Amino acid sequence: MDFKQLREKIEELNFQILDLLNQRAALAIAIGEKKQEQGLNFYDPARESMMLKHLLEKNSGPFPDEVVKVLFKEIFKASMELMQEKKNQNLLVSRQHKPQDTKIRFGDLEIGGPEPVIIAGPCSVESLEQMEAIATFLKDRGIRCLRGGAYKPRTSPYAFQGLKEEGLKILSEISRRFGLLIVTEVLDPRELEKVSEVSDILQIGARNMYNYELLKEVGRLSKPVLLKRGFMATIEEFLLSAEYIIGQGNQEIILCERGIRTFENWTRNTLDISAVPILKQESHLPVIVDISHSSGRKDIADWIARAAIAAGADGLMVEVHNQPQVALSDGGQQLDFTEFEKLLKAIKS
Repeated sequence: MDFKQLREKIEELNFQILDLLNQRAALAIAIGEKKQEQGLNFYDPARESMMLKHLLEKNSGPFPDEVVKVLFKEIFKASMELMQEKKNQNLLVSRQHKPQDTKIRFGDLEIGGPEPVIIAGPCSVESLEQMEAIATFLKDRGIRCLRGGAYKPRTSPYAFQGLKEEGLKILSEISRRFGLLIVTEVLDPRELEKVSEVSDILQIGARNMYNYELLKEVGRLSKPVLLKRGFMATIEEFLLSAEYIIGQGNQEIILCERGIRTFENWTRNTLDISAVPILKQESHLPVIVDISHSSGRKDIADWIARAAIAAGADGLMVEVHNQPQVALSDGGQQLDFTEFEKLLKAIKS
């Protein structure tokens, strides 16, 4: 063959290779869907090693084995990415499924809008007098969302577990008198009805991110849900937990990054600040950051708050107490009134 014919033959082979690659990709996607149905991992290292072994046995050159290995590893990698992308497209929480941002509205308050929203209040509801003092302070500073735990999951069974129903009554009274939106945690599907009567936003805590029955129950309600990332959870697991909620019909979900457990012991947890832009990129749901649980340190709260907003967070959750030194839970990480005012100035500067 002359030079022109050789070039034409190369081009013909290019088209054949392209067609075969696309056929292979379509098969890989079909395999990925079957694996997803069966709950299997996409990546099978033993299968990949076996395919490479067979390919090298069939290799007759002129490409050396190492080049063949590199070329096919890239093909395998691209196929894996296609399978993952197809999986993400099927998720209701994904940006591929819904390109527009989800915004959760309470009158003129918008979570997921242009302005970050602050959810503030004590770790635990301790008394009516305590909540009156905190609510008065927060409302005077323009805070619209009040957090406070009536039911408290604690590591020790002997620690303060919350006022429970009495705490709900106090939150209801505070909401009625001060006009604040209430964010409080629900721990058990059996408590869901009475908690949802009081709470404007139902909080699912880090320990319950894997409580799939509870996730499905709140998914059946038409009430916003604030879902906290588990302290050992991957971003993918976090999004799949949100999928349990949205799969039942409730699309009003707020994702809350609250730090993950690492080997670091200078902070309570390690704030995964990279999770904020990743979640915003991968999902249409609003994302907030809990700056109290993420570090457990008041002395760096201002910097963490600024970092969270700079990373694209739609809001902050922060623990505020009128007398943190005598708080019944997590007193060391709750800001007093002076410290909270300092934080507000820091994030506005």
